[in-house]
Amino acid sequence: MSANTLTGLIPILYKAANKVAREQIGFIGGVYKDSDVEKVAKDQTIRYPIVAARAAADITPAATGPDPSGETISYGDITISKERSVTFPWTGNEQASVRPIYADALQQQFEQAMRTLCNEMETDLFLAAKRGASRAYGSAGVTPFATAGDFTEFSNIRRILIDNGAPTSDLQLVLNTIASANLLGKQSSLFKVNEAGAAEFLRDAVLGKVQQLNMRESGQIVAHVKGTGASYVFNGSHAIGATSIVAKTGSNPILYGDVVAFEDDTANKYVVNTGIAAAGTMVIGGPGLRVAQTDGKTITVGNNYTGNWAFDRYAIHLVTRVPLMPDGGDSAEDVVEITDPFSDLTFQIALYRQRRQVSYEVGIAWGTKVVKSDFIAALLG
Repeated sequence: MSANTLTGLIPILYKAANKVAREQIGFIGGVYKDSDVEKVAKDQTIRYPIVAARAAADITPAATGPDPSGETISYGDITISKERSVTFPWTGNEQASVRPIYADALQQQFEQAMRTLCNEMETDLFLAAKRGASRAYGSAGVTPFATAGDFTEFSNIRRILIDNGAPTSDLQLVLNTIASANLLGKQSSLFKVNEAGAAEFLRDAVLGKVQQLNMRESGQIVAHVKGTGASYVFNGSHAIGATSIVAKTGSNPILYGDVVAFEDDTANKYVVNTGIAAAGTMVIGGPGLRVAQTDGKTITVGNNYTGNWAFDRYAIHLVTRVPLMPDGGDSAEDVVEITDPFSDLTFQIALYRQRRQVSYEVGIAWGTKVVKSDFIAALLG
């Protein structure tokens, strides 16, 4: 029996990968991906540097060169938290019964396996963005892009990122399917070939770029149901920039992803990153309060919403690798890796020959992390 049994399936595998890549996985396409972690075990820490901003100083002539102060570089951690696979078997009788369409059926099984895994990663990235956003713009329960020719949703969600210091070179806007339908239907000028300059906008409904925001779509964004927290007020004074908000007197939970407003600060809506179940300390996204608050000022929880997320690519990380095999391999007869050219995700395909049947396993391992809350903003819908 050939040592490269899966070689003959390479065309089928690539067809499946290419089809999956064009589904609604906007977060996977929009975030920073690092697949160079093949030696990292599950739940092992991957460390990345965090360099603080430095102050400028006057240039003063002197007999010697500058003598800057040292700097302590901090760090954050990401872990490969999931190793997941989809498996499916074929017996000899089953293969014989569908022989004319066997290759097509097998392709669809690989396609559905990769689709399942992509959707799980997409969901994890959606939840990371919801948990890690800084502030929000828009009206909860009102789908954006409802008025033709009105681009204020774009300009204002971008403004939050720019005010927070986000670079403009690689901004992303991942839309839920309701918002993207509004966009495609109402903002027709964006998708006219003679105005947009690209035929795919009109013919294929491929989302484009507006005001430096690369528009994408995700099928895994679901409605956020707010917590029932009420009657909370500030406990003590809080300075501009504070992210830990100490609340008192209230009851019931405030959840991560809730959008809160603070008294004397009508211009900003803040996203809760860590909630509370009773009086205590909740955390909002960086860069924190834009207006100082004093003791007793009210905290108001916004309504349910279906969100969209704008962010700098490097604000959210997705680290992936193929599942690790033991030294010398396991009982798989053959193992190949397929890299999808559109999502840059590499899947591991393993073939196991068993008693009167073969089993295929499609696997991938991953972890997600928000590394810069300041550079993520929610567009409410």
